Order: sequence, then C-alpha cells, then structure tokens
Amino acid sequence: MIVLYEPGTHLFLPRGGRVLVGGCFDLLHYGHIRFLEEARLKGQSLSVALEADEMILKSKKRHPVHTQAQRAAILASLRPVDCVLLLPLLTSFEAYFSLVKDVSPSLIAVTQGDPQIENKRKQASLCGAEVEVVVPQIEGFSSSHILTLLGEQL
Repeated sequence: MIVLYEPGTHLFLPRGGRVLVGGCFDLLHYGHIRFLEEARLKGQSLSVALEADEMILKSKKRHPVHTQAQRAAILASLRPVDCVLLLPLLTSFEAYFSLVKDVSPSLIAVTQGDPQIENKRKQASLCGAEVEVVVPQIEGFSSSHILTLLGEQL
C-alpha cells in the first residue's frame, strides 16, 4: 500500500505493533533489505516514511537516481513492507513529530549510527513509542558507496 502523507492527517494503518522506519531508500541495497526485514520482525506491520526527492537533493547534495514514486513502488513490492508513506519535504523537528503522532507507532526502528536518533528518541517518547537499533551499519553498503563505485567504473 502506498499512501500520500499530509501532515496532521490521521492515518488508518494496520492496528497494533506498528513499526515505523524512515529514509530515502534510493538505490536499494543489501543493507536496506536487512534493515527492513529486521524492523518488520519487531511488530505486526511495517510502515516506511519515504523522503521526498527534494530531501535527497538537500541532504545528499545530488539528484535521486529514482523518483519518490519509483522508490515507493520498489519498497511496496517487498515482503516486509506493509505501507509506504510518501512524505512531502519535511525540514523541522515539529514536522517529523507530526508524522510520528499521525502514524502512532509502538516502535521506531533505526540502524546503528542513525544521525537523527536523538530526535527520534524525543519524538517517540512524546508519543509513547520506543526507538530500537535493529541492525548494525553494514560496511560497504550505502547508496553513496555504490554510486562512487559505479562512477569509478564508468
């Protein structure tokens, strides 16, 4: 299921044991798959908050390889994923807090070294959720690393 998320809109997602993850998921790779599989094991449903194309440009300083719609279709086809939320460009703590409130997860799953873990912990505690590191960062598996390798081969 793919849902266009609008801040402040209550989402009718599968009840109980909701796990929320977020990210860009551009150039899906082994690290992403491991993360999604482990996150899904932590609850009864997994929702993926998928960042806007503009966020990739802003945070990664490059254009996305796949559009948000393409990334959503790829993610929605994966067994662990129950729902993909198409995010608008969110840039503040309050905007992401609104997302967490609207999804109402019991758990926010993250990878080791998540640069936003402290913000996610604050948002989770305000909503009665937990934050858990579900996988270590896997060396050599990142979209940026893959793009670097591809650039060297071209």
